[in-house]
Amino acid sequence: MSQDLLPPRDRSGYPHFLRIPTRWMDNDIYGHVNNVVYYSYFDTVINSYLIAEGGLDIHAGTVIGITPETHCNFHDSFSFPEVVEAGLAVGHLGSRSVKYLVGLFKEGAPAPAATGWFVHVFVERASMRPVQSLPEPLRGALAALKIAG
Repeated sequence: MSQDLLPPRDRSGYPHFLRIPTRWMDNDIYGHVNNVVYYSYFDTVINSYLIAEGGLDIHAGTVIGITPETHCNFHDSFSFPEVVEAGLAVGHLGSRSVKYLVGLFKEGAPAPAATGWFVHVFVERASMRPVQSLPEPLRGALAALKIAG
């Protein structure tokens, strides 16, 4: 999988956004959102999109995504109460895998507070073996987020 494409550094590079409110429990003792919570924001924007736009059935579907790789660069911090505007793009779309590019923005900010990527490999739920190809409409929903590299 190509690792060359990095997350965009401004809002215009993300075709999809989801507003995610921070929660009181997201803050750590230092008064900012703990670094591990950023990955839950990645998961939230990705899976919300897959369910709503790609028809992913997380409870009973025969195909699920597993995550072999994630990465996050922190540029600024969030804290409670604040709204995270999570931007989502697809940097690589293969026959059975996808590399998402994610930007987490402070409300209305032009530059991201965090950027990263998240890789899904789609597998058959029963066997946990990679699918031959991504099912439609999942592929179509992911293709709609593909950005040029």
